[in-house]
Amino acid sequence: MDITEAQEAGRAVAVLDGRLDTATAAMTEAKLTEMLKQGGLIADLSGVRYVSSAGLRVLLKAAKQAKEGQVPFAVVGLQPPVREVFEISGFDKIIPAFGTRAEAAAA
Repeated sequence: MDITEAQEAGRAVAVLDGRLDTATAAMTEAKLTEMLKQGGLIADLSGVRYVSSAGLRVLLKAAKQAKEGQVPFAVVGLQPPVREVFEISGFDKIIPAFGTRAEAAAA
């Protein structure tokens, strides 16, 4: 998993590329937690082709941390297999998902 930091309309963006699974969950969680401290985060998952239950837990923890800190958190760029996992698991009702970074930043 590669995570690149970017900015979109003044919000931190974590651009994830690779598989979000058991092998990459701990590192991804640490990075997202660190970036959330900047006052909100957009997780760009357009480069994520697979997400496991461990990966979903990472995103859920980030969403929970954001809610506790009263900062925004959203995901963007869900590829069809990842979107399907989000929908089946009900995460699409828990974590705001947008098509683009600009849409997430404007929300």
